[in-house]
Amino acid sequence: MIEVRHLTKRYGDRVAVRDLSFDVARGEVVGFLGPNGAGKSTTLRMLTGFLEPSEGEIKIDGIDARKQPVEVKRRIGYMPEAVPLYLEMRVSEYLRYRAELKGVPRREIAKNVDRALALASVADVKSRIIGQLSKGYRQRVGIADALVADPPLLILDEPTAGLDPNQIRQVRDLVRELAREKTVLLSTHILPEVEAICGRVLIIDRGRLVSSGRPEELRTAGAGIATITVEARADGERLVGLLTGLEAVLGVPVLTPIGRDGVVRVRVDVTASELDRVAERIFRAVADAGIDLRELRRADASLEDVFARLTTHDTASEAPPLDAGAEQVAS
Repeated sequence: MIEVRHLTKRYGDRVAVRDLSFDVARGEVVGFLGPNGAGKSTTLRMLTGFLEPSEGEIKIDGIDARKQPVEVKRRIGYMPEAVPLYLEMRVSEYLRYRAELKGVPRREIAKNVDRALALASVADVKSRIIGQLSKGYRQRVGIADALVADPPLLILDEPTAGLDPNQIRQVRDLVRELAREKTVLLSTHILPEVEAICGRVLIIDRGRLVSSGRPEELRTAGAGIATITVEARADGERLVGLLTGLEAVLGVPVLTPIGRDGVVRVRVDVTASELDRVAERIFRAVADAGIDLRELRRADASLEDVFARLTTHDTASEAPPLDAGAEQVAS
C-alpha cells in the first residue's frame, strides 16, 4: 500500500529526513515512532502530498505520488497532529463541506457523511457546533474528516495528543475498529497504544530508520539487555559516573531529577544474564559512596526500553545511529 524509497527532505543545510525506505502492506496497522524532531511529521506530510521531497520515491497503492499527486490523495485519509477544523461550523455541515472538497460525488455525500459519523462515533453530536465540543470529540471529528471520502489508507499523526486518559482510550478503541477495514499508519508517542493496536512498528531517529518489526520481535531483539532503575538522593552526574564504571553495565542513558531535595532517577542498561549480579554491584557501589538509595528496581526489556535505547544518544554526536537500518529495508 505504501512504498517509500530513499526519501530525503532538506531545509537548507538541515536534513530532516535522510534516505528513508520502508513498506506498509495493504491491511497492515503500522506504528510510526520516533522522538521529537526525528522527522515523523515531515515524513507523513511528504506521504500525503503536503510537502515535496528533496529526493526519493513514494508510491501509494502503486501510484507515484510525485507524478500523480491527485490520484494519491484520493486514496489517503490524513489526520494531522493539529486538526484544522472550522470551529464555527456544525459537525455534519463541516463533513459535507470536506466531502465536496475531496471530490466525493454529490449523490454519495450524505451516505459517506453518515458512515464517517458512525465510524468515528460522533453521530450523537452531528448537529453541534464544533467549537463547543470537547477536545476528545474534536479529535474524533478529525478522524471522521479523514474517513469521509472512504479512503483505503489512513495516516494519523498523534491522534491522541493532548487528550485525557479516558479520551485516549476512546480514540484507541476507535482506531482499533477502523483497522479492521483500513490500512493504517499511526504516529504516536504513547507506546501502549502501539502494543495494543499495531501489528508492526517503524522507529526513526534523526530522520533515519533505526529499527522495524513486530512489537514482540523488537522486545525479543532487546532480550539480551535488561534495565535497572535506580532512585537516590545524589548528584546526578556523580551517580551516572559511578554506575557507568561497573562491570556489565552497558550504559546509563536516562537521568531524571524527580525532587527538590536532590532526588534523581536513572535507568541503567545491563547485560540480561548479569542482571542479579549487577543489581548487587550497584547496591554495594552506592552504599560505599555514601549515597542514600531510595529504590532499586529490575525489569526485562520492554518496547519502551528498546525505543529509548535506539533513540537516546549524545546530542553532540553528529552521525545518525544504525545507518544500515534504512539500507536493509530498502534491499
